[in-house]
Amino acid sequence: MIEPGTALSLIAAHGIALVAPLALIEGPIVTIIAAWLAQRDLLDLRAVVAVVVLADLVGDALVYAAGRTGGDRVARLLRLRPARVEALALRLRQNAGRLLIGAKLTHAAGAAMLFAAGAARVPFGWFMLCNTAATLPKSLAFVALGWWAGESYDRIGAWILPVSLVLILTAGAAVLLARRRCR
Repeated sequence: MIEPGTALSLIAAHGIALVAPLALIEGPIVTIIAAWLAQRDLLDLRAVVAVVVLADLVGDALVYAAGRTGGDRVARLLRLRPARVEALALRLRQNAGRLLIGAKLTHAAGAAMLFAAGAARVPFGWFMLCNTAATLPKSLAFVALGWWAGESYDRIGAWILPVSLVLILTAGAAVLLARRRCR
């Protein structure tokens, strides 16, 4: 993870041109810092929104491509039987929209699900549509957070992962409870 102070210095010195590659590496904190700098009239807010959304989608497409090209090797490495892999891939394709959007919004589960979607051969157009549906509100939320509370970027960066993990655990518990009630 890129340190928030380092990101701030780099963006302040090099402007919007550096936001895209940094957002590709560490989107949320870079988005918060860039929006804060836009609030202080050091960057253009419309450019920040466009660049962070595009960087997020490009990063998602790269993780998807890695899953598409390397998913079989990972399955062999994990010693998963081909029949089990295909059963999992079928379930993922059937529930791709819900799973992709949910994982993307929790942040911490996102990369694994994006990789799995590539490995499961979820159609790329559907994959990008689902990711765009989740990326827009998520990116706009981080922009708003940066606009109004960006001066606290160092504290915000420290709690992004813990909050994401709590969201994953809460969602997992809710799914387990729902399944038990449906039996």
